[in-house]
Amino acid sequence: MRFEVRREPLLTALQAIVGVVERRQTLSVLGNIRVEARAQQLQLTATDLEVELVAYLDAETQTEGATTLPARKWLDICRNLPEEAVLQVTFEQGRATLRSANSRFSLATLPAEEFPEVESIGATESVAIPRRELRRLIELTHFSMAQHDVRYYLNGLLLELTGSGARAVATDGHRLALAESDTPIAVSQPRQVIVPRKGVQELMRLLDDAEEPAQVEFGDNHIRVSLETVRFTSKLIDGTFPDYNRVIPQGGDKHILVDRQALRQAITRVAILSNEKYRGVRFGVEGDTLRVGSQNPEQEEAEEEVGIEYGGEAVELGFNANYMLDALNAMDTERVHITLTDASSSGLFHGEGVENVRYVIMPMRL
Repeated sequence: MRFEVRREPLLTALQAIVGVVERRQTLSVLGNIRVEARAQQLQLTATDLEVELVAYLDAETQTEGATTLPARKWLDICRNLPEEAVLQVTFEQGRATLRSANSRFSLATLPAEEFPEVESIGATESVAIPRRELRRLIELTHFSMAQHDVRYYLNGLLLELTGSGARAVATDGHRLALAESDTPIAVSQPRQVIVPRKGVQELMRLLDDAEEPAQVEFGDNHIRVSLETVRFTSKLIDGTFPDYNRVIPQGGDKHILVDRQALRQAITRVAILSNEKYRGVRFGVEGDTLRVGSQNPEQEEAEEEVGIEYGGEAVELGFNANYMLDALNAMDTERVHITLTDASSSGLFHGEGVENVRYVIMPMRL
């Protein structure tokens, strides 16, 4: 096999897919990228057996064929070549020779036949979703996914298509993030899939803010998203996601409006003296003032006052500072609407006038 390829498109392709390659893996071939040279095109594939990324780019192919190359070494070589360099790659007797101007590299390869690939996902439905909208849904919710929870279905993000729109939901059992889109998406029936954490992270990295659609295919055990030059495939988490509608508080009678940046900055400062393990901050609402306070085992304290719009009775409760900051950082409105019921009930947070993005945070005992 022999081909020539320009450095810039090769570097872009490698950077798009190398994130899925684990530095430590049970199979040595998973540390490699599968390279297939076809007529004037290269197909590069990386996988960790859960997520697969395939990149396509133009190349001058002299001899077709397939093999695998060490992912990180190939990326580092390409990254350090001069701009506008042309890389000539030749495979012979289990080794790859890379030449560019005065540089020459010889790399060990592994047979392409040993590389695991997902050929077909048995797609049962294919829909087009605007890339910007899909990225927005993930960005607004992904931080609420669980990490290493025994309830494995929480270690991912629920993607739901209703026909009238799309919805993304993530929860770790202590908080919940929900974002909705009202862009009509034609589906034969409502569909729910749980995309694992690694897949969510890679997909968010690949998607941009373009209006062009991403082609999303659903199989029995996989989801596949096709862009112009990259194809993403991920296994799905086999489980039943909790009924998130039961978690969203209903009928809260305490409604607070507060400046988002002022609240975010107050929590950031007060959290400096919170318990490092639990990161709890105290919310005291009375009149038109919100007192945000914290205390740690060394009996150190911090308190800030933030002006609010509120006309209800006084209430005091605690929240995890990190959960609050994640939600506030994801919002883009000037003011935040907070709905509370009592000290033992979850709080509901959303941007002022924004009903399709909501955050639920359970209270803490402080």
